[in-house]
Amino acid sequence: MAQSKRFTLGRLRFAFSRLNERLWVKPLMLCVLSIGGTFIAMLADDMGLSSVLPDITLESVESLLTIMASSMLVIATFAVGSMVAAYASASTGATPRSIPLVIADDVTQNALSAFIGAFIFSIVSLITLKNDMFDAAGRFAIFALTLLVFAIVIITFVRWVDRIARLGKVLNTIEKAEKAAGDALNRRRHAPSLGALTASPHQAVHKGVHVCSSKVGYVQHIDLETLQSCAEAHDCRVTVAALPGTFVHTHFPLLSIVGDTQPGTTLETEAFSSAFTIGSSRTFEDDPRFGLLALSEIADKALSPGINDPGTAINVIGTLVRLLTLWQSPVEKDALQAITYDRVAVPELMIDDLFDDAFTAIARDGAGMVEVSIRLQKALCALAAADDQAMATAAKKHSRRALARSESVMSLQDDIDAVRKTAEFSAV
Repeated sequence: MAQSKRFTLGRLRFAFSRLNERLWVKPLMLCVLSIGGTFIAMLADDMGLSSVLPDITLESVESLLTIMASSMLVIATFAVGSMVAAYASASTGATPRSIPLVIADDVTQNALSAFIGAFIFSIVSLITLKNDMFDAAGRFAIFALTLLVFAIVIITFVRWVDRIARLGKVLNTIEKAEKAAGDALNRRRHAPSLGALTASPHQAVHKGVHVCSSKVGYVQHIDLETLQSCAEAHDCRVTVAALPGTFVHTHFPLLSIVGDTQPGTTLETEAFSSAFTIGSSRTFEDDPRFGLLALSEIADKALSPGINDPGTAINVIGTLVRLLTLWQSPVEKDALQAITYDRVAVPELMIDDLFDDAFTAIARDGAGMVEVSIRLQKALCALAAADDQAMATAAKKHSRRALARSESVMSLQDDIDAVRKTAEFSAV
């Protein structure tokens, strides 16, 4: 019976990505480091350095630590309040799907960690000083560490003030969503089938023994190393049917198994299905379509009557053109990931799906705005001119759909004529 591997490189990478979205991880690490730093300072007394180091008075060190202890807790509380406001702004002004990207902001997490770590350091150091746990060398070490912590806090605070002024704003959220989508697209460009064999999109549905999900939710990650080991143990081949981002349920096939020796028990089947991480929401790392969808939602919300911000929608359209241009750009052969999992087949991303995620909502809700419709047609024209027949076909199809929507919504003939003129390329 094949046993799934509990820890693989793919799963560890995915787990670390999830930890980056947890606000408590970095503060906890800094707290442990702060406590450790205080006790490491005791080593200075054991090294016989008291005769060569300046004698720092106990009162001066206690004064500095008291100031730090009283101020850092206030600053940390203020930082948390500012971060919560930024998260709320990102959720209401952009899209709730962008919240994990805002939470994962490194500068903000580092700032909160530095403030809390400095507070813990000052409290622990005060306790040790007041209990006479340091001699002259130890007091000097604590004094030097205190000055270092002060410098780190000041530099971090200055950087954080600059970041918090933009964090959660629509443009900043668009930049974060573009980076997340671009990173995911780049990974798929260099590994179109994730290091496995290439399967047709519907190959898994038509043949083989289907293995369905035991949970209801979105596929967040696929551990191909586990699938490969299970397939080798059963001398069979596996075709993945549910890519990351797919919504699955208990009757939805995750994969199909083809071979003379197939899993015959529930435990053996679960070994295959355990390779799929399923959660209640989609994630950006392994799901390029989710990044495009999040950007499309930002533009769609900007086009709502309550906000009426076509400029943001136009900005997002330009971002989508950059991402799709990146997707169709050629990859050097030596940069492509070699086939590592020769018993697993994974379907590639379909360009039609990428275009549907990116442009359908914008074309639907921006059909009545001439400036948005024209910019959308120009964007699709640019993509249609790419040296990629599949992308050109998808761009022309969406151009015709967007034109039809505009013609049915717009009342001014001049606006309709202007949109028709920019959409002439799709009639060819």
